[in-house]
Amino acid sequence: MKKLLITGASGFLGYNVCQYAQKSWQVYGTYYSHKINIDNVNIVKVNVTNIDELQTIFNEIRPDAVIHLAAASKPNYCQNNPEAAYKINVNASLNIAKLSADVNIPCVFTSTDLVFNGLNAPYKESDPVSPISYYGEQKVEAEEEMLAIHPKTVICRMPLMFGIPSPHASSFIQFFLTTFREGKKLSLFTDEYRTPVSGLTAAKGLLLALEKGEGEIIHLGGKERISRYEFGHLIAEIFDFSQALITPCLQKEVVMAAPRSPDTSLDSSKAFQLGYEPSSLREELEHLKDKI
Repeated sequence: MKKLLITGASGFLGYNVCQYAQKSWQVYGTYYSHKINIDNVNIVKVNVTNIDELQTIFNEIRPDAVIHLAAASKPNYCQNNPEAAYKINVNASLNIAKLSADVNIPCVFTSTDLVFNGLNAPYKESDPVSPISYYGEQKVEAEEEMLAIHPKTVICRMPLMFGIPSPHASSFIQFFLTTFREGKKLSLFTDEYRTPVSGLTAAKGLLLALEKGEGEIIHLGGKERISRYEFGHLIAEIFDFSQALITPCLQKEVVMAAPRSPDTSLDSSKAFQLGYEPSSLREELEHLKDKI
């Protein structure tokens, strides 16, 4: 089997991708601060911001492809710590692009729907970027420079994701479920819209992009545009919690470090044509019901 190097294996998405990719690849996953064990995955510690460490890993593993997931992915953290976030979101990404270019192997990079300001959704790949947070700005810079360094890079803009957590990183619905189980009220935005998918669906999309994409941008959103408030009600219904626990609120009522886009729904028609097939949110949640 060919060798696939996946950075950020201890993160939520990395954990899901490492497990799914085993079907067709010999998988190597990296971590830095949170050691992780995943069955049938070769785990290595590496600081992705250090190109010498990365070079050593590339020399030892000799990967046939790379999926670069390691990131500082929390917008509020990036807004409060822009320099530290830049080192991983931009510098590390350029390191990966350079090393992939040196050995001429395909590289998939995960960007975000937050490269858009949320005023003109749904967004196609051809729409101009318009980030309003440091996180979005850093991802835009990484997108542009990685493609310039390594033309075989595939940029995958990811939506809001949910599903089975890694031992060190959960998705947003874990907080929802914990709140419901404790019988506490959950305030959710009625005016923030996304096109979410499960971690498994995202993993399938990334492997598809690796197989069929080259030197392009691909959106991997779901087929449904939904607010957090509506999604909360769907989760409560499927997991058998009281709808009365959910209360509506507006973005402007919650002060956060990073500005928030109101609607970053993605138009993923391009990916659908390649064979990307997200299930409905109801089907995704029903599938997860006994697993989280």
